[in-house]
Amino acid sequence: MSVDFCKNAKERPEPVKAEVKGTIPSWLRGTLLRNGPGIFSVGDTSYDHWFDGMAFMNSFHFKDGEMTHRSRFLRSDTYKANMDANRIVVSEMGTMAYPDPSKNFIFKAITFLNHTVPDFTDNGASNFIKYGNDYYATSETNYIRKIDPVTLETQDKVDYLKYLPVNLASSHPHYDREGNAYNIGTSVAEKGKTKYILFKVPAVAEKDKGRNVPALKNVEVICSVPCRSLLTPSYYHSFGMTDNYIIFIEQPFKLDILKMATAYMRGVNWASCLKLCPEENTLIHLIDRRTGKEAETKYYTEAMVVYHHVNAFEEDGHVVFDVIAYNDNSLYDMFYLSKLRGKAGHPDNSYSKPSYRRFALPVQSDKGVAVGENLVKLKFTTASAVKEKEGKLTCQAEVLCEGFELPRINYTVNGKRHQFVYGNCVEESALAKKIAKFDTETKEMIYWSDDNCWPSEAVFIPRPNGESEDDGVVLTSIIHSDPSQSSFILILDGKTFKEVARAYVNVELNKDMHGLFIPQEN
Repeated sequence: MSVDFCKNAKERPEPVKAEVKGTIPSWLRGTLLRNGPGIFSVGDTSYDHWFDGMAFMNSFHFKDGEMTHRSRFLRSDTYKANMDANRIVVSEMGTMAYPDPSKNFIFKAITFLNHTVPDFTDNGASNFIKYGNDYYATSETNYIRKIDPVTLETQDKVDYLKYLPVNLASSHPHYDREGNAYNIGTSVAEKGKTKYILFKVPAVAEKDKGRNVPALKNVEVICSVPCRSLLTPSYYHSFGMTDNYIIFIEQPFKLDILKMATAYMRGVNWASCLKLCPEENTLIHLIDRRTGKEAETKYYTEAMVVYHHVNAFEEDGHVVFDVIAYNDNSLYDMFYLSKLRGKAGHPDNSYSKPSYRRFALPVQSDKGVAVGENLVKLKFTTASAVKEKEGKLTCQAEVLCEGFELPRINYTVNGKRHQFVYGNCVEESALAKKIAKFDTETKEMIYWSDDNCWPSEAVFIPRPNGESEDDGVVLTSIIHSDPSQSSFILILDGKTFKEVARAYVNVELNKDMHGLFIPQEN
């Protein structure tokens, strides 16, 4: 049976108790928040791309072996404008919105000017971010929307540009053990320079506790990395972090700013202004978290497209980082609604499956090392970094597995050497029918799948005071393509990957993107 990923969702804002089959562990206490597109058509208009749909938030709250579910649309300015007009009037990355033909010339002229220097959408449908004690729905524009993590009500609209000059920002920040958040944004042509800004949003300061102070008010810039080209910054979706370093991949998958400025006039969407330059190499930036200084050595590898970092760690004078990488940029095209309709789950000849790649960056200086020598001295990986000339290394990754995406680890080992990764199996299509647990040491993979079931991102929740890295459970929301069957949250044992429980929500769930788990403090 196929499933319609392009159907508008229905919200259920009041909590409803799920029907549990099996036993939810009593230690599992907290809320899984999931975010993704949920409205694809308004009036007579439709989005062209799945990523463009208006944000739909789901909450799954666990306590005392029970689970309750609720859902809401994000009441963004984009949502309100579209609903008020009963048509899509705010452009998204893959869908350019044009005025109603009945509108007058002045209205059309204003719309044109708004697209020449675009004021981006606040439709935060990609993920949730925690800054300080606050939670935000986010995409990758300069706008994020504060939400109530319990009721899912939409609160303040926050503009990054009021606090630091970033026009775009990642929706995958990192967090340290003290509760500080780290993220990266792109500053386009600010004072004649385009750069990537790495920043830290501190945990709530003592002086601000109990006060309604935006966490971004205390933002600290760690460093700025100049872009290799003024008007074609690299696209990125995530980055890596260890205890001492930040890893940023400047890939030759670029956003053409001039083409974006003329896209509306040319009748094309902004996504068409993304281009892969396969003849160019990828530059890997290694930045000291504490000093903000970039390593003197320049690390290069072949052209690739990376959306998701898995993890990074330090080992014997090396920084090792794992990513999910593609050889081309065809993934985005897989999610145009014209491709999704009626083809979900069927192999696509144009699909390029990703590979799980491990890179190793030697931190020590290459002075005195002969040209052509591999500086990687680690025994557990075949990744290499060969000296091309003084201060320049060419890196070759070790491929650990293929057809694996949406990687999640036990985040308590983030920045440390990990063994296990949980993710979606995407060998034949970008739409997964199986999830898996991958052992990076043995290279073994164990799977979960069931008939007519479509899993989302697999999120690992560690058991409090767990004895091992995989001591916990894996949560994923399951869409059932059989209309007579309810969608459910699947709970798997983190060690064995066997089913522990299913929590049936008695409502249709939509395919989502990303999310986070908020533990409930005792």
